[in-house]
Formats: sequence, C-alpha cells, structure tokens
Amino acid sequence: MSEARLAELAGRLIGVDGVVGVVLGGSRARGTHTADSDTDLGLYYRPPLDVDGLAALARDVAGPDARVTAPGEWGPWVDGGAWLTVDGAAVDWIYRDLGRVEQAWRDAEQGRYAFHAQAGHPLGVPDFAYPGELALSVVLAERAGELAALRARARVYPPALGAALVAGLWEADFLVGVARKAVSRGDAAYVAGCLFRLVGVCAHALHGAAHRWLINEKGAVASAAGLPGAPPRFRAEVDAVFTAVDGDPVHLATAVDAAQDLVLATADACAMMTR
Repeated sequence: MSEARLAELAGRLIGVDGVVGVVLGGSRARGTHTADSDTDLGLYYRPPLDVDGLAALARDVAGPDARVTAPGEWGPWVDGGAWLTVDGAAVDWIYRDLGRVEQAWRDAEQGRYAFHAQAGHPLGVPDFAYPGELALSVVLAERAGELAALRARARVYPPALGAALVAGLWEADFLVGVARKAVSRGDAAYVAGCLFRLVGVCAHALHGAAHRWLINEKGAVASAAGLPGAPPRFRAEVDAVFTAVDGDPVHLATAVDAAQDLVLATADACAMMTR
C-alpha cells in the first residue's frame, strides 16, 4: 500500500465516531518488514466505538464481504478489529481502548505488570505491551494530539518497569524447581511448558535490563539475543534446552540443567547491564 493510500485510509478512519487516532504498527513501523508483510493499523478509540461506521468503511475499501468485530470479540487483550485485503494487500485493523493503554502506561511507570491469558499468546499478553506498541509505532492521524503525547512519553522506557522485569527472574528460578520434580515421571509436556515460560521470563528480564520494549512472544528469543550485554550464546542455549525435551527422564534432566544455567547466565547479564 502506498504512503498516500495509507494516509487517505487513516484520515477516513478517524472520521468514525469513537476513533481518536490511527497508527502504523508491527514490522512496517519498525522497518523490519518484508514485501509480503501485513500492514498493521492500530485504531485507538474511546468508547462507544461506531462499529457500524467502521464496517461500512471496511466494505468500501475491501469489498462487500469485509467484516469488522465488536470491541472485545478477539479476546480481552487483543480486543478486536478486522482482517482485510485492500488494493491486493493484507491490512489488519487492531482496536486499542485508549483508556486501557493509558492505565497500562501508568502501571508500567510504577513497575507494575502482569501477563494476561489470551488465545494465541501462550506466555500471555503483558499489559505493558500496550504502551510498548505505541512507543514503537508511527502516528498516521489523530484528532487531538493524545497519541503523539503518550507516544513521546512511552518512548522513554520506564526504569521501574525494567527493574521489576529483572526482579521477575525469581519466577524462572522457581520454574526450574517445579520442572525438575516432573522429570522422574517423564512428563515432557509439563516440563516443556515450564521451560517455555522460563525462557519468556528471561527474555523479558533482558529487555527490561536494556530498557527495550518487548511486546510479543514471537521473535522474543532472537530479540533478546541481539541486545547489547545479553549472554553471548543465549539463542543457542535456548535451542539446546528444547532439543533435549522428550519422554526420557535422562534427557529431561539435561534440559532442566541447561535451563538452570540459562537463568544464571541471564541474571548475571542483567546485573552487568544495570550497573
């Protein structure tokens, strides 16, 4: 989609009641996209959102079969939106309730966060992903400057959030212990689940120590491995953890031992990064 077409679409979107701003997000906003990457548009709104108005616009730009959701239809944290094809390209509309984004930002500033259950997000959606998304986005259009002002604040990573994510490594250490108890039973599924969450906690801790936003599980390990000061073999060590997971208790013990080493290496790296 051309820049002119994108700007035109964003301008039409903010004409819908409830929509206060539109941003370009995802890989296209970060400059890491490929030719076939989707175009992600964040639609920031304050309730009530005129879903009928959005649906009419979607049909106009994407054809008569285009459909948009009600807020919350995709789950409590992904919220809702639409998967559209516009001018032959995939364009995703993703709702964000601006009030919830503002609250998530206030919590992040105070070092408060949680991971929330959401289909398609096995680690859970971190509430700080909301301001993180905005910080990494490009504002295309808005009504009153609210998004630009909040984005400017969120571009400065909250030190309290970074400290809290590093402190959250206690959970990774705890997961080593509970995974080890399942080794003798050959419970590979439970061990794998513990190890997946452990790796996610480590990846977030490293990003917190580096004061870098991490807003999705996808690519989290590669992103963490690329941080200045990250353990030098972080990605390879993560791969080694999961390579050893099968129903053999000996192999599971090897995986848990490797995970414990990974947690220790992550804690050491975070300590060095935060000095």
